Amino acid sequence: MSGVSFQVSRGDKIGLVGRNGAGKTTLTKTLAGETLPTDGKIERTGEIGYLPQDPRSGDPEMLARTRILDARGLGSIMLGMEQAMMDMASTDEAVSAKAMKTYGNLEERFTTLGGYSAEAEAAVISSNLKLPDRILDQPLKTLSGGQRRRIELARILFSAADTMILDEPTNHLDADSVLWLRDYLKGFQGGLIVISHDIDIVEETVNKVFYLDANRQVIDVYNMGWKNYLRQRSDDEERRKKERVNAEKKAGVLQTQAAKFGAKASKAAAAHQMVARAEKLLAGLEEVRAVDRVAKLRFPEPAPCGKTPLMAENLSKSYGSLEIFTAVDVAIDRGDKVVVLGLNGAGKTTLLRMLAGVDVPDTGSIKPGHGLRVGYYAQEHETIDVKRSVLQNMVSSSPNINEMEARRVLGSFLFTGDDADKPAGVLSGGEKTRLALAMIVVSGANVLLLDEPTNNLDPASREEILGALANYSGAVVLVSHDEGAVEALNPDRVLILPDGTEDHYNAGYLELISLA
Repeated sequence: MSGVSFQVSRGDKIGLVGRNGAGKTTLTKTLAGETLPTDGKIERTGEIGYLPQDPRSGDPEMLARTRILDARGLGSIMLGMEQAMMDMASTDEAVSAKAMKTYGNLEERFTTLGGYSAEAEAAVISSNLKLPDRILDQPLKTLSGGQRRRIELARILFSAADTMILDEPTNHLDADSVLWLRDYLKGFQGGLIVISHDIDIVEETVNKVFYLDANRQVIDVYNMGWKNYLRQRSDDEERRKKERVNAEKKAGVLQTQAAKFGAKASKAAAAHQMVARAEKLLAGLEEVRAVDRVAKLRFPEPAPCGKTPLMAENLSKSYGSLEIFTAVDVAIDRGDKVVVLGLNGAGKTTLLRMLAGVDVPDTGSIKPGHGLRVGYYAQEHETIDVKRSVLQNMVSSSPNINEMEARRVLGSFLFTGDDADKPAGVLSGGEKTRLALAMIVVSGANVLLLDEPTNNLDPASREEILGALANYSGAVVLVSHDEGAVEALNPDRVLILPDGTEDHYNAGYLELISLA
């Protein structure tokens, strides 16, 4: 982008749209102050609440509840008050007296900040994002990626920010939480920029649309809601095409006439004027928006393997006193299609990490079968080394691939030219998704462990994944809130956590997918 100017005022609710890799996440990071623009300036007034795609903020030892309340400076005050109450019980009179004074000072600050009513407000937000006390009372380090993201979303909604910048806020939310968030954003009075592939939330909340066109390197600003934007954008494209056709036709006539006149010295000046007019006609045209390219995805032909390439027995996992699941058995046969169901926090991601060999179970064991080759897609993109380049990640994912072949595959995933040499750490969520899937494609895996593979993808790229899932002949273990992904997989079985219950898949389970 260059020469881009815009303003976000109170009451503006902007849907930021554009294909994966167009620069939406980079733009939001820059607006939030996490990166600097190459040129130009950004003026900010008031508090900014920014939800990135991959939030890693906060002290890992901090309790989740404290993380949320600290958005208004309340969490640490409450911890201080609790400690002071404990010290007040001391038999040492000096310690007790000091604690009483400390408690009084802290309570005064707490009350000044609207502490008790604010605490109730935070509880309402947390409840609607399905963050019960058992999660809020855990350190951040013990939470899953989905739980951490909901904690950060709750923190931002609670922060009373003047402007919120939300990058894919519905990721890891169940259907009820998505509906609640939609209503919350509709009633929000400040400025809002939202990136979301959930069309319903964009359609119902935004009153402006910024289309980030990577092909034309501009931002088209539409001061209207989503449905009107779609109509206007289509009309704009038709207008551009007609204007170009007409101008090119007129310019062609002028250039032909100029060529005839140019042969005669007496008409050279007229010919020069005709060429100038033709150039002016073409120079004044708006660029026609090119059709966005889509990643061409096809999962690998599975490497030969035994009848049951992956087994697990008696798996359990706890974080301190919190039991995630216990005594879970899994057997994945060649070509099996299995979807893992369970409420948020039931251990779906934990199970996949164990099966992939990333995490170690507290009890039980993973038993790889003959010829097992796992392709693991992690929802937090942990399989990508952010310190290495896109190309280096690709080459390291398969022992048999050379640089030329890696570049060819990367090209089909829209990483062309210098894109392959980018550090993976600068990629957007959608680009990391494409890279992680490209790494699976060259792996020759015969068991795919896929954790929310359609998150962060534009609709066209999502369709490519669904098609690849439908045609893959190897085994798949899928965790997803995306009903379309489950339908494309057409699973044989469901595994329900935390109990580890198995059942034959039927359409009745589809309703549970978005609620899980």
